[in-house]
Parts: sequence; structure tokens; C-alpha cells
Amino acid sequence: MANVFKQLFADFFSTIVFLAVYLATGDVLIATGVAIAGAIAQFIYSRITKRKIDVMTWASLALVIVLGSATLLTNDPRFVLMKPSIAHFAIGAIMLRRGWMLRYSPDIVKENAADVVTIAGYAWAVLMFMLGAGVIATALTGDVKLWAFYVTVIAVGAKIAAFATQYLITRIVITRRLRAAALQAR
Repeated sequence: MANVFKQLFADFFSTIVFLAVYLATGDVLIATGVAIAGAIAQFIYSRITKRKIDVMTWASLALVIVLGSATLLTNDPRFVLMKPSIAHFAIGAIMLRRGWMLRYSPDIVKENAADVVTIAGYAWAVLMFMLGAGVIATALTGDVKLWAFYVTVIAVGAKIAAFATQYLITRIVITRRLRAAALQAR
């Protein structure tokens, strides 16, 4: 689990840097410049330490440079604020693959609730698309504080709620199916 959070941190590093600098300074242009520099530094660090640079890292670097540059050139924060929506859409598209979540599931889940987990995988894809649309909607307002609230509270909260809901439903389904199998075996 720690590895998952480490990878997520790496994937969203520039967004985290942007948000932290913006909250500290209140200046979109400074936050954008530091986020671009942070993304480039992260890329250089990966190259120096000979770490594998995966597709998300390349995509994140490209998006930060392109959207960040557009923000700096136009003095319009909406460009850089769009970046998380692209990540949500890309992740949502990947989650449309049937059964993608099963590889992360314990054996008891695979054996007793594979159908539930497959449906949950599609529900996660829908959630990612909805959150991506929400990022765009808040970015288009140009209100960085509203965007920051959405990205840090609403989007994260929705993912936590979805995870908890999926966990509870899967647990209930497995418990009921195991009890029914035990009763039938008697």
C-alpha cells in the first residue's frame, strides 16, 4: 500500500507543488514556475538515479511544461488548473478495462466476488470521469481557491468514500455468499 501512495505522490508531484506554493504565496505565476521547475527536477532526478520513467511521468512532465507555459504566457491560471483533469480522464480510460481491479484483490475476493469487483472497476472509471469534469468546471471559473478546495477536499473525499463503499459492499457480498455456501453444504 505504501508503494501505491509513493507512486501517486510521484505522479501528482507537480500539482502538489503548485498547490503548496500557491497557498503559501497566493501567486499563480510563481506557483506555476515552481511547479514546472519541480517537474523538471523530478525528471532529472529519475534519470540520475536510473529509475524507470513510466508513461505517467513523461505525460506529467509534458503537461506541466505545456500547460504551465500557457499559464505563464497568458497570465491565465486555467491552463495549469486543467492538468489534474487530464490525469483523471487517462486513469478513467484505463479503468474501463474489464476486471482491471481483480489483480489488486485478495484471493478471497477473486474467488467469491469477482463480479462485484468488476462492476466496481467500471464505477471507478465513471467516478474518475466525473471528477475530471469537476476539475475542468472549477478550473474554468478561474478561482484558484475553489479549484484547490475541489482538488484537495471534494476529489479526495469522493475517492475515500468510493473506496469505503466498495469495501463494505464487497465484504457484505462475500459474507453472504460464504454463509449461503455453508448452509447449502449442510
